[in-house]
Amino acid sequence: MTDGGRGKRPAMDGGAWIAAKTVFRRLSPVACFVVVLAFAFPAFAVPCGSGSFESWLESFKREAAARGISQRAIASALSGVSFDPGIVSRDHAQGVFRQSFEQFAGRMVSADRLQKGASLLRRQAALFGGIEQRFGVPGPVLVAIWGLETDFGVNQGRFPTIRSLATLAYDCRRSELFQGELLDALRIVERGDMTAPEMRGAWAGEIGHTQFLPSSYLKYAVDYDGNGRRDLIHSAADALASTANYLKGYGWRRGQPWTPGSANFEVLLQWNKSQVYSKTIAYFATRLAGGE
Repeated sequence: MTDGGRGKRPAMDGGAWIAAKTVFRRLSPVACFVVVLAFAFPAFAVPCGSGSFESWLESFKREAAARGISQRAIASALSGVSFDPGIVSRDHAQGVFRQSFEQFAGRMVSADRLQKGASLLRRQAALFGGIEQRFGVPGPVLVAIWGLETDFGVNQGRFPTIRSLATLAYDCRRSELFQGELLDALRIVERGDMTAPEMRGAWAGEIGHTQFLPSSYLKYAVDYDGNGRRDLIHSAADALASTANYLKGYGWRRGQPWTPGSANFEVLLQWNKSQVYSKTIAYFATRLAGGE
C-alpha cells in the first residue's frame, strides 16, 4: 500500500492506511533483496552517512559504474538528486502494528472495495483468465492484492523513487539494503522500462499498481500487454501478470486453496510477512471468489 492510499473511499480513514503502510511493507523480509544482492557482488563499498549527501552520491555513482551501469543511465537518474529528510523521518517512525485481523480486515475489506473488485473481475475476465492460464494464480487473489496495495491502482504514491532510495541508502539504518535497491532502479532505467522521472511511488521505493521494489521488478516484471516495456505503473495488465509471476516464483500451486495453513498461504507470506496482512489477502480473495 502507498501513502497515497489514504481513504479516498468513505470507509477508509487516513490513519488506517498510514498504520498499515508503516508495518506491512515488504521491506522486512530480507528474502526480497538477497536474490539481487547475492549475485556474486561483494558488500557495497560506499559508507553510509559519511560526509555530505552530495559526496556520498558521487561515491555511489562510481560504485554503480564499477558494477556495470552505464554513464548515460547514471547521469539520467542521479543528476540533481537531493536528500529528503522527510523520507528518513517516515522510515524511523515506523512502529509495531497492533490491530487484530478482525480489526484490520474489517477496515480494509470494505463493501465498496468488494463491489469494485468483483466488478473488475467481471469486466476483465479475459485478462484474469489469461494470467491464470499462464501463471496459475487466480483472479481473486490478484484483485485482492491490487485492492489492498493501491486501491486498484488509484493510489500508487507520488514520491520520486530515485530520491527516496538514495535518501534511504545514505541513511545508516538499512543502507546496504537500499543501495541494492537504488542500483536496481538504475538497471530498470538502463533497460528502458521507465525513465527516472517516470519512477514515482511509495515513500520507501515501491512502484506500480501492486507496489514492487526495484529488485522484485527486475526479477519478476513481465511485459504482458506486449508493448515492449515492463511497465508496472501505467499498465495494470503488466502489473497483475507480474504479481502472478512473483507468486509463481515463490511456489504458488495451481488450483490449490490459499487459506491459512495451505501451501499457497505460505506463498502469500512471501508477498508480505505479516500474518494479519496475508490473512486479509486470503479473506478478501475468498470473498471475491464466492461472488460477494
